[in-house]
Amino acid sequence: MFSIFEQTSSKCSKFITNAYSTSFSLGIKTLSKKFHDPICGIYAFVRYADEIVDTFHGFDKKTLLERFKKDTYVAIDEKISLNPVLYSFQKVVNDYKIPNDLIEAFFRSMEMDLYKNAYGQDGYEEYIYGSAEVVGLMCLKVFAEGDEKLYEELKHTARALGAAFQKVNFLRDMKSDFDERGRVYFPGIDFENFKEAAKKQIEDEIAADFALAKEGIDRLPLSARGGVELAYLYYLKLFAKIKAQPASKIKEARIRVPDYQKLGILAWSTIQNRFNYKLLTT
Repeated sequence: MFSIFEQTSSKCSKFITNAYSTSFSLGIKTLSKKFHDPICGIYAFVRYADEIVDTFHGFDKKTLLERFKKDTYVAIDEKISLNPVLYSFQKVVNDYKIPNDLIEAFFRSMEMDLYKNAYGQDGYEEYIYGSAEVVGLMCLKVFAEGDEKLYEELKHTARALGAAFQKVNFLRDMKSDFDERGRVYFPGIDFENFKEAAKKQIEDEIAADFALAKEGIDRLPLSARGGVELAYLYYLKLFAKIKAQPASKIKEARIRVPDYQKLGILAWSTIQNRFNYKLLTT
């Protein structure tokens, strides 16, 4: 009924994904094609909400986020929206039965960014869950394609992967978060006196998340495994580069993985997954 509208809405979500994230764009391209639209739909939605709280300076962010949240629920309930990002997202939510509590937790974390600049342990865990772990769970809902047993078995690993990605982002963006927004996400961390011991403690936490996440990736359906593993490998590379730098460097510059290394990871991952696919299907 809405074929052209659905196509243009999907293209909008894909454009947003490509514009904002090289790593996730590459990962999505290596998923089965049936997952491209729904995963881009999720990514574009969370990216736009994050954009409201992070970059819309000079505007009433609280009102904008409340309006976006209200429009999201209206779109889900009515299964339609003239906002192409919300149309694509509601379609994912309704098609894959994404629970409302995941969406609510996500918005709670976005709201926290409006008024919190520092976190205790409980607030930190709540923020990580809502801003990252639930995104992993939304994606897992898509990959499981209605297999609730698989979803329940892999929930904890999907949460771990989301947490690992977010914590790596926090380390990578520590300087800009503090300089531009006055935020320090890690509990008990004083940015001005960020030292090696604190950095090592955070890295140990991230390494544990990555290890748990890998167990889940290895159990994903073949149609999803390659794309998720690619994003995992990219973040693992970024994490290795961050670990190789002293704490003082994290405070001075944003660590990144060059594009040629991202392409190398893509090539290796593609070859590896094709080889594994042949082994499992012959």
